[in-house]
Amino acid sequence: MSFEEGDGGRGPSNDGLPPLREVIAAHDLAAKKSLGQNFLLDLNLTGRIARTAGSLDDHDVLEIGPGPGGLTRALLHAGARKVTAVERDSRCLSALAEVAAHYPGRLEVLEGDALKLNPIPGLRRPLRICANLPYNVGTELFTRWLTDPVWPEGAPCPWASLTLMFQREVAERITAQPGDNHWGRLAVLSQWRSTARIAFEVSPKAFTPPPKVWSAIVHVTPLDAPRFPAEAKVLSQITQAAFGQRRKMLRQSLKQVSPDPMALCAAAGVEPTARPETLDLGAFCALARALSDQRAS
Repeated sequence: MSFEEGDGGRGPSNDGLPPLREVIAAHDLAAKKSLGQNFLLDLNLTGRIARTAGSLDDHDVLEIGPGPGGLTRALLHAGARKVTAVERDSRCLSALAEVAAHYPGRLEVLEGDALKLNPIPGLRRPLRICANLPYNVGTELFTRWLTDPVWPEGAPCPWASLTLMFQREVAERITAQPGDNHWGRLAVLSQWRSTARIAFEVSPKAFTPPPKVWSAIVHVTPLDAPRFPAEAKVLSQITQAAFGQRRKMLRQSLKQVSPDPMALCAAAGVEPTARPETLDLGAFCALARALSDQRAS
């Protein structure tokens, strides 16, 4: 993993549009902490992110939080069939309109909160999701995409890949293995029916304003079938209860989801005195199946 240094948005672009620092100055787009904004201005880096997503020639792309449009431009320049961008900050719309005019018919901007607006069911397949996610909503969006009702067990995944920017610590939690300090809910949900890897790390210097932590690009591809059978909603509930009180034994933490956690653990073949960080993916899926059976009885 490495950080690719670039010009920080100052130099000429290769797509015929102005450098990003000029765009930000022209539209008075100071990043807002309340919106979790850290603008990525290095066009060398946004191009690398677009390449990490894979071939875009025959794919639509969903982007969350495009801001002034740096990654948006890279995705379109890399050949995306169409980009649908969800942007909450109305100040960014005029800058994105200039990008849309430069790529006629290939950029649609939806103004709204990505936590309340889910365009995935209406987007054309194959679809890739690629975004420099705002830090304050990234984890929530990621878990939703992994457990989305439009991706029930046995159905094809609605997206071909996720290529997402997270804080490095979150990226490590997504890719952790059992027994690691970072092993938790995100790792279980991501590895249940997908493969996740850290593609490369990104220095705080690549952003405006620079965050206090390093970031990382995580690339996720779906599996044809889950590694173990389970219901997405129930697995999410089990992991949330277990890792929400990770220092407690399962017989205590699972009281949040089960009236009889001792019987639940017995049915799953899991020791009720175990703590969640010691369980592997198969054990969590067994608990989810046992909980589904318990609720059905």
